[in-house]
Amino acid sequence: MNMTKVDSKGRIVLPQEIRECLNITPGTEVEVREEDGRAIVRPKDNPAEILDRMEHLVESASSNQEETNPPTEGSNPIAQKHRDAVQQGADNPSNG
Repeated sequence: MNMTKVDSKGRIVLPQEIRECLNITPGTEVEVREEDGRAIVRPKDNPAEILDRMEHLVESASSNQEETNPPTEGSNPIAQKHRDAVQQGADNPSNG
């Protein structure tokens, strides 16, 4: 457990291990809120970083993706009903 002290101006220094884990660098905006009697410090989401992570995930998933096969006959009837509803929604988007 990392401990730190609050100075006379109410400031704290986040331990280096925590800053590195959360990728908090000088200038990073953080959200500070109270939750169940605790102070929660959370880095503000960076839209550019989110997009970069999403692009990386898409690239990773598409490069590892094998060809998919349609569900086989005799599959779970409830699952088939859901697939049919999704397909119908995709075929007729104005009905949703």
